[in-house]
This record gives sequence, C-alpha cells and structure tokens, in this order.
Amino acid sequence: MTQTSIRFAILGTAKIAKTVGPKIHTACGAELVGIASRDAAKAEAFAAELQAPVSYGSYQAALDDPNIDAVYIPLPPSMHAEWTTKAAKAGKHVLCEKPMARNAAESQQMIDVCQQHNVVLLDGVMWYHTPRATAIRDYVDSGQLGDLRQMTSVFTFRWDTIPMDNLRMHREMGGGALLDLGWYCVGSALWLLNEMPHKVQAHAQWTNDVDVRLNAFMWFSNNKVTTIECGFDTVRRRWFEIAGSQQNLVCDDFTRPWKADKPRFWTHDNDGNATEHLLQHQPQEKLMIEAFCDLIRTGNINHPWLQLSQKTQTVCDALDRSARTNAAIDLVPD
Repeated sequence: MTQTSIRFAILGTAKIAKTVGPKIHTACGAELVGIASRDAAKAEAFAAELQAPVSYGSYQAALDDPNIDAVYIPLPPSMHAEWTTKAAKAGKHVLCEKPMARNAAESQQMIDVCQQHNVVLLDGVMWYHTPRATAIRDYVDSGQLGDLRQMTSVFTFRWDTIPMDNLRMHREMGGGALLDLGWYCVGSALWLLNEMPHKVQAHAQWTNDVDVRLNAFMWFSNNKVTTIECGFDTVRRRWFEIAGSQQNLVCDDFTRPWKADKPRFWTHDNDGNATEHLLQHQPQEKLMIEAFCDLIRTGNINHPWLQLSQKTQTVCDALDRSARTNAAIDLVPD
C-alpha cells in the first residue's frame, strides 16, 4: 500500500459488507484496516473472514483510531444519521449505504455535519460509478432519443414468506420497498432527466405500516413522465426504459448486471432496429470505492452525487407522503 492509501474501517457486520469489504482490498488506493461491531467476538470473526488486520468491540473504537481515514456504514438506515455525525466529528470520511437516511431532514443533517467537519460523504449506490452508467447518461444527453417523453423504472424481488424480523419490515428502522428498492428508481430518473419533478403521486400496499409494494407517477417539465414500481412480492426485476420521440433506451439490470461480463443496454429506433451497447468494466463495488477515494483526495465535499442523494431523499419523502394520504404532492422544481 502507498502512503496515499485511504484506510477504511467497516462499522457493522451486515451481509452487504461481505460484498463491499473484499473490494476495498482490490480498489486502487484503498486499504481495509478494520471491522467494528458492538460484539467484539463477532467483529474479530468478521475481520478474519474479510482479512482485515484489526477488529473493534464498538463502533466508536474505530472512530477513535487515528489509523482510520474513512468508514463504510452498512448499518440500518435508522442508524445512519447518528454514526455519520459521530464519524464526521471524528474527522472520518463516510461511505454510507443507501438509502442515505430515513428522511430528507436526517440526510440534510448528515450533509451539513460532514461539510462542517470537511469530510466527504457518499451514498452507496454503486451503479452510478460504472462506465455503463456514464455511457447511458451520455446517450440520453446526446439527444439521439429525441424529445424525452417517458421513463419507467422497476426494482422488485419476492419473499415467499415475509420475514417480520427483517429491518425492511420496520418503518422506524427505515424499512419499506420505497427506501430499499424505489431509491434506485427515483435516483435513476432524477439523474437521467437531470431535474426534479414538479408533482408526484403514489399508491402503496401496507404490512406492519411498511410499504411492501409501491407504484408511483412523477411529472417533470415539458410533459415528461416517470413511472416507478418497487416491491417485495414480485419476481426479481431491475430494469428501466427511457423513451423519446425518436428512440428508446432499455437497461434490464441497471443496479447490477445479471452477468458480470456483460454490462449492457439496448437502444431501438422507430422501426424496432436494436443496437446493443456493451460496456465491460470492473466490479461496481470497486469502482464506487475508487470514486469515493478520489473525492477524498480532491477534497470535494459538495459533489454532484451528494446533491443527487438529497434530491432522491426529498422525492422519496414526497412519494411516501402521497401514498399515506392518497393525494398528489406538489414539489418545487429546480
């Protein structure tokens, strides 16, 4: 490792950390130093599994370690604001799992405290940092689709039996299909259309005060419309289509390629002629970590991804409010 390597600790032993942790080892200019848990034995075992040399018996112990530059937080959304705040005050940069928080007020608090302490905050949406995502955005921006009309974004998976002990089934922990899955759908629309909607409306099905399925409309300028579907009761799907007056663009696995060696999307013209666009790239976890490290090295604490995170959280708040009140919600456009 070079002297400029960003030294990471992971706060918690969530399943996603088993995916992200090994990629810290392989990312250029990053080093996984330690694992923290409220259970010292669990931290030690997890550290051994992920080949991290240090374990901590508390999250605070990792923040107190001067050999740690940044933390990855895969804790439940209800804990994001607390531990991002503590990390920022300890001078640690924060890579925080999505959703950023339970609501826009909490995420704004996280942004504010990180900027006050001059540390980088980035949410854990991986696909944004891939060459495929860049190529999709460039194609949309090129105007080849024509005048944009409609975007449809879907992210679902199916539970045979709802696990009521899962954090996704507890509203106070930040659960629900909207924040777990719809976050990607909302974010992709805001990013590709490059604006905020002026009105949203949503309908949800509820279990334990949690949205287990949500369908929504978002209205943008110049009569552009986005529809969203997310839920825990349907076969796994993770696709979007963005359609214009001349062409459409389809990506059938935008959050993670079905086949790692085939990250692709398609465009179709008015006669159904299809073009496949293949953009091979390294694992998206690795690319996200390297993007995070680049932000740290350049001192970019007010980057566009952070602004997108807050806009995504704001729209999710509005969709949740709409689903709970059965009313359309007006938003202030950009």
